[in-house]
Amino acid sequence: MAPTTEPSSLAELRNVTAGYRGSAILQGLSLRANAGGITGIIGPNGAGKSTLLKVLLGYLRPMSGSVWFDGSDILALPPEERISAGIAYIAQTKSYFASQTIDENLLIGAYLVRDRQLIAERREAVFRRFPILGTRRRQLAGVLSGGEARLLEIGRMLMTAPRLAVLDEPSIGLSPKMVDLVYDEVRKLSSEGVAFLIVEQNVRKLLAVADFVYALDNGRNRFEGSPAALADRDLLAELYFGRPSRHTPDATRAST
Repeated sequence: MAPTTEPSSLAELRNVTAGYRGSAILQGLSLRANAGGITGIIGPNGAGKSTLLKVLLGYLRPMSGSVWFDGSDILALPPEERISAGIAYIAQTKSYFASQTIDENLLIGAYLVRDRQLIAERREAVFRRFPILGTRRRQLAGVLSGGEARLLEIGRMLMTAPRLAVLDEPSIGLSPKMVDLVYDEVRKLSSEGVAFLIVEQNVRKLLAVADFVYALDNGRNRFEGSPAALADRDLLAELYFGRPSRHTPDATRAST
């Protein structure tokens, strides 16, 4: 039997404690996002998901622990340098400029890129991927539907050629059809080598696409493993509905 190859880690939080005004939200949290994989993060409100993203993106310095990307400790790097290193972010709230055209939004997304030819090539690649954006490139982004605006946000993210795409609630406010379309693009981009770290309340949809999932509760890992392993447990009912679980409150590692 041939030995299995452990997926290579692209981004990691190692034993991170973080919070606000001396109060710890994350308490010794560790997680990893593998290169080319789709890593999901679930948990109820207050579990620490937003704080986790702020630490990873450089908007919040942890009290202790470290943040790694591509084998290097990036704890001291500001957000813009983390973007340059290959981390992109799409926020839960609107993260495009409604008063600017689609074309202008894409150019704004490439503000760290200095090569004009490369910018043009990436913009045309976005239009090939999302033809609806190409045909409306001179229209104001504010006239787009919620689903179309999400595609624009993905397109703007692609202008940085990210290695890790961090998505916060990508399905929020979208119709089921548009949610399917967004996650279809996640699958395609993952197959092209982009790694994803996705925080999502649409648990069913996330578990259908993720390779690995973390369940957070009170700033700690309650579960880490494959979506199939999580589906076999009753932890979801406890996390979201307060039903008793057969499992202990300690973090559970399931085989993938």
